[in-house]
Amino acid sequence: MIYLDYQATTPLAPQALAAMLPWLESQHANPHSPHAPGRAAKAAVEIARSQVGALLPAGGQVAFTSGATEALNWAIKGTSGGIVTLATEHAAVLDTAAATGRPVTLLPVGPDGLVDLEVARAAIVPGTGLVAAMLVNNEIGVIQPIAELAALAHAAGALFLCDAVQGYGRLPIPATCDLVAISAHKIHGPKGIGALWVRDGVPLAPLLHGGGQEAPGRSGTLSPALCAGFGAAAKVAAMRSEEDAAHVRRLWASATGRLGQGWILNGSPVHRYCGNLNLRREGLDVARLMADLRDIAFSAGSACASGSGRPSHVLRALGLSDAQSRSSIRIGFGRMTTEEELMTALDRICAAADAQRVAA
Repeated sequence: MIYLDYQATTPLAPQALAAMLPWLESQHANPHSPHAPGRAAKAAVEIARSQVGALLPAGGQVAFTSGATEALNWAIKGTSGGIVTLATEHAAVLDTAAATGRPVTLLPVGPDGLVDLEVARAAIVPGTGLVAAMLVNNEIGVIQPIAELAALAHAAGALFLCDAVQGYGRLPIPATCDLVAISAHKIHGPKGIGALWVRDGVPLAPLLHGGGQEAPGRSGTLSPALCAGFGAAAKVAAMRSEEDAAHVRRLWASATGRLGQGWILNGSPVHRYCGNLNLRREGLDVARLMADLRDIAFSAGSACASGSGRPSHVLRALGLSDAQSRSSIRIGFGRMTTEEELMTALDRICAAADAQRVAA
């Protein structure tokens, strides 16, 4: 199997697995208990918190959550006032914003997937309580101007939430964010854990009520194993940041040079994370393509919306028709992808797409 779905999840790093195993095999204490085993578990959690926080802005605190969806729900529901966000945001932002019952403004994006800052300036006005935007789009890899959007939010007296799930560990996160949501399994950590970074002094109502184990107000018993795995993955990401970035750029250059005629890149070719290759080809039957290439793991869009049968809301926001959206695929690669694997997969994808055209 050639795995090319890094936006959905990444392979577990060996270092993350090694950090988790003691807490799964022999150390089972509750990190919130006052006895010696509990204090040892708490120490492991705090080491992990420091490792995760090393890739985040200074002047805030990391609160572990069950994942990025919980973190985004907490950030949105824990604030007040009108919400301004982008039409291409993840469903965890769009659906949560809609569920609050507060006024919501969706900012359009251009054909390249980027927000127009002048349009944003006109929409982010006094009375806005929260502006939310994704650093790197999960479907098309486009990098939004987060620092500029945060400045517009602050000028209107609003807080700024950054969904940094796809960018954490890969790109610097602007220091002007007030809230940042991240996930472990996008950086070779375990599934089932994420975090919300909260700037010091930012008021945030709790989402989960109970013991209040996490300082900003999140209740629930933490898993030392998951925390340790997340911390180890973050530590490796920090150590390998330049190496990983160079590897992804090389793969991107090889991939874009290998594609045959007829393939069109969705989203900006410049303002993007290079480990995301979202492509379309006129008349492509993506379901048939995936059936023909069962030993290659790639995507027809966001894993979070798979099976819905609806065209991608992200691609439609770019101005693509339903047919164009449905003829698009997403190829995601990263640290553990070899160039040989990627070239083999692309050759087979192109050959299968060509065969469809001949058959038609």
